[in-house]
Amino acid sequence: MIDKTPFENTVDDLKKSGNYRVFNDILRERGEFPNAIWYGKYAIKNIVNWCSNDYLGMGQHKVVLDAMHTALDQTGAGSGGTRNIAGTSHYHVALENELAQLHSKGAALLYTSAYVANEWTLIALKRIIPDIVFISDSKNHASLIQGIRNSGAEKKIFRHNDLEHLEELLRDVEGTPCIVFESVYSMDGYVSDIPGIVALAEKYGAITYLDEVHAVGLYGETGAGYSAKQGSQDKIDILNGTLGKAYGVQGGYIVSDNIIIDAIRSVASGFIFTTSMSPVICAGALASVKYLKDHNELREQHQERARRLKKLLTNRDIPIFENVTHIVPIKIGDAKKCKAISDELINEYGIYCQAINHPTVEVGTERLRLAPTPFHSNAMMHQLIEALQKVL
Repeated sequence: MIDKTPFENTVDDLKKSGNYRVFNDILRERGEFPNAIWYGKYAIKNIVNWCSNDYLGMGQHKVVLDAMHTALDQTGAGSGGTRNIAGTSHYHVALENELAQLHSKGAALLYTSAYVANEWTLIALKRIIPDIVFISDSKNHASLIQGIRNSGAEKKIFRHNDLEHLEELLRDVEGTPCIVFESVYSMDGYVSDIPGIVALAEKYGAITYLDEVHAVGLYGETGAGYSAKQGSQDKIDILNGTLGKAYGVQGGYIVSDNIIIDAIRSVASGFIFTTSMSPVICAGALASVKYLKDHNELREQHQERARRLKKLLTNRDIPIFENVTHIVPIKIGDAKKCKAISDELINEYGIYCQAINHPTVEVGTERLRLAPTPFHSNAMMHQLIEALQKVL
């Protein structure tokens, strides 16, 4: 019989440090986003969700829901297998074609999540390029870190957004360098100097691997991401994106040249040996990508809401991380305090804003991370700020 002591100690340590994670039980209400229902410990409450990654509310959009209903009625629930064995539906093919066109690349490859896409693409790159050396930004997402670690490749870490340090490391690489970085860093809202990194990649013959998870759908005239906004997308070798944030559904993908995608899909075990995404999900994602390509006004509304919220918070002396993106982090700096504030907001004011603690962020930089959407009204913003002033 297993000894439960190590498990009990792990949970106790997390609770003592303030880093124990509590999953709030909420129910999204169709057509009422960002309103939701919270099933609390003692009561059921109506709340306003301020921390969802459904940045544009596409998870509630009629175009997406209609597409999913149609696919469900046509195909049934699941895909029926792996992509290699009966699990490639026409919806998978159409979605991959649409994503490739969105990013002006030769091909796309769907994974069950962007985390899996990052992890197994990086592992596959090591199998394809034995002498690859990953040069990774110090604030990269856990999926990128895990993929590099599990690949067994040599790695170097450059200081966050420090191009001078990146160049120092590139000079010393023996092998094939691959720069791994993100466009929008989701916890701070900071952005990379993509043109600067691309210039260094060209100078040193490096591969560029860019995670655009918090940018696809949100930036660029058609939602192709921050590299498209900065005019650098054609210089990115492999780009990672998600269907679970701005597109409001689920799943992840990479886009690249045809032969690169062909090789990766042929050796990436995390793609090969798992049941493929449901055609229903693919149908919803396909509709969402197509819709957002044609509706830049939704992105403009999103940015306006973020700017307004930042201005209101700053005017009330509520400390935030200054950035140029849609992410609005409020500085707290203590794990237990951060959790207590989050609890008070949802219990007393019906405002859901999850505490962000270690290991998601460094100890001492704990924060509340707000994600305003086009559907957060001025009244909701004022209610939020009044509540924050009281609990802070």
